[in-house]
Amino acid sequence: MPATMMSVRQRLYRLLFDSRTRSGRRVEAFFALFALFSVVLIFIESGIGTQYHLTFEEWHAFVWLEIFVTLVFTLEYFLRVLCWPRPANYVFSFWGIIDLATILPLYVICLWPEIGINYFFAWRAMRAIRVLRILKVLRFMPSLMIFWKAILSARQQLIIFYAFIAIMMIIFGALMYGIEGPQYGFTTLNAAVYWAIVTVSTVGYGDITPHTAAGRTIASVLILMGYSLIAIPTGLITSHMSAELNHRRQSRVCPHCHHTGHESDACYCKVCGGKLAE
Repeated sequence: MPATMMSVRQRLYRLLFDSRTRSGRRVEAFFALFALFSVVLIFIESGIGTQYHLTFEEWHAFVWLEIFVTLVFTLEYFLRVLCWPRPANYVFSFWGIIDLATILPLYVICLWPEIGINYFFAWRAMRAIRVLRILKVLRFMPSLMIFWKAILSARQQLIIFYAFIAIMMIIFGALMYGIEGPQYGFTTLNAAVYWAIVTVSTVGYGDITPHTAAGRTIASVLILMGYSLIAIPTGLITSHMSAELNHRRQSRVCPHCHHTGHESDACYCKVCGGKLAE
């Protein structure tokens, strides 16, 4: 019996976690598309439920669909916990927390319906938590790990860059607070720093605008700075992504001719034609 159970767990693990197999990719694609369907359903429910007065039967259709979606994701969650070598590690992992958080809202509402009736904010929060199901789609994108590793490797440069930007925003915000003053909308230092951030990001909402010549000069400097600052983190992440891709190519070595530099999805050596290891 234990051997049979172990075999079932191993098969489940390959289906749910091993994207190198065809069946594993199909299962990942199914849950990714199902997550997209559930998120679209939430947006439709939110839009129709807010703009139109639905009947009790029409609301019931959304409720039954949500119950079905939640049951499918609940089954997925328990199967993933069951087949993971150390179930407790998966429960407290990033994906485990996301999987649990996206199925909890329905159970919370069922167990304590007065929360959704008496506290409208709690109802909106439950709806927002359900939207986190969109993160399940990331499981179907293993290449995103390259992007994540690039961010991690560039984290020191990014921290220094954003710390410098934060210091500059405080300085420029303080200057505008002193130059413009409350009569032109710069009522507090917080509002002035908010204006500096909006301006340097070239968004420009227009809710606070400078009126003096000195204030407009500072705004012009910030706008010109914004165009150059956008390129810096992009260049940092791009260079680290290129380095990570090159490292992956170099790490794939042909067992026959020992040639390196193969693509991550290559199956055969580009020099001798021999089969590459997975």
